[in-house]
Amino acid sequence: MAEVTGLVRVVIVDDDPLVRGMLTMMLDGADGIVVVGEAADGGAAIAAVDRHMPDVVLMDIRMPGVNGITATERLRRRPRPPEIIVLTTFDTDEHVVRALRAGASGFLLKDTPPERISQAVRAVAAGNPMLSPGVTRRLMQRVASGAESYEHASNRLALLTPRERDVVVAIAQGRSNAEIATGLLMSVTTVKAHVSHILTKLDLDNRTQIALLAHDGRLV
Repeated sequence: MAEVTGLVRVVIVDDDPLVRGMLTMMLDGADGIVVVGEAADGGAAIAAVDRHMPDVVLMDIRMPGVNGITATERLRRRPRPPEIIVLTTFDTDEHVVRALRAGASGFLLKDTPPERISQAVRAVAAGNPMLSPGVTRRLMQRVASGAESYEHASNRLALLTPRERDVVVAIAQGRSNAEIATGLLMSVTTVKAHVSHILTKLDLDNRTQIALLAHDGRLV
């Protein structure tokens, strides 16, 4: 996992003020994290991000007005978007896939232990996706039946060089940059360069979306 230096700035988005207060008390000042703002719905979340410029947004899904999925899509289109962790009571396959396809870097349930949530904030701030343990295996088993067809995914993956495809497979297998470097006999710097090129070529936002595309295209 890449190292994060300095405070990680967080905005919390949830329509329940009690949940926002609980998360603020839990995270603010813990493990190098500072909560810089709150919002009660997706529309207010966008304004809060513009105002506070956070590194990470904790985003509920079901909210009045603009929901969390739509807000995530809009935020990820920004020139310098924050990383987004969806934090919700709903863990259906549909919610997981929609959130990750929208550009979320993490998906956690609200009953996740506090230390796990703070670890997730630090992880996504460092560019590493984070999913609840129970979500990952079920997601990968079923994502191929999602919105993107095998043919479409295969056509997009055909844009990659053989080496880039090797990196994509390793990402889909959940390997870190260091593990990919060891397995493919290259430096971590080279792995990071490959990941950056892959994201640009495929017009994706993060490693989780690379993994989804790899599963859609049946590379793993």
